[in-house]
Amino acid sequence: MSEQNQAMRSKELSEELQDRIVSRHRSGEGYQNISAALKIPKNTVASILFKWKKFRTTKTLPRAGHPAKLSDWGKRALVRKVTKNPMVTLTELQSSSVEIGEASRRSTISAGLHQSGFYARPHYPLESLPVMGGAAAVPGSDTARQDALDCASVKVCDCFW
Repeated sequence: MSEQNQAMRSKELSEELQDRIVSRHRSGEGYQNISAALKIPKNTVASILFKWKKFRTTKTLPRAGHPAKLSDWGKRALVRKVTKNPMVTLTELQSSSVEIGEASRRSTISAGLHQSGFYARPHYPLESLPVMGGAAAVPGSDTARQDALDCASVKVCDCFW
């Protein structure tokens, strides 16, 4: 492993401190006493001891699987934006994802929204749509969507309903 991978993460306790917690536990001290003596929250002591009991080590083990491109927090932020403004484009969502610190491709954002239950409207160029009674007809759509397509201020591509 490279030194960069072995570096301590910001929210982790040092291995030495974790080893002190384990040694105090093995000597018979309770979670509350360990917590008070080392000035560490009781839940942190409990999680360190749970990890030690399960894996018999206090070292940080590698994660299983590939890290997500879009975190749950970032996905929820995008869902909030789409819920507030259903006509937002993927390009606008991409620029807002850069602002929140999770730069992603449009396809990644689209997939994340799809997993959250938001589905992109199919791309139909306006000129290719047959016109019925003054409104563009989209296959399999209801009249509300047809009325929306007839409106000049509606963005056609990359929009979410």
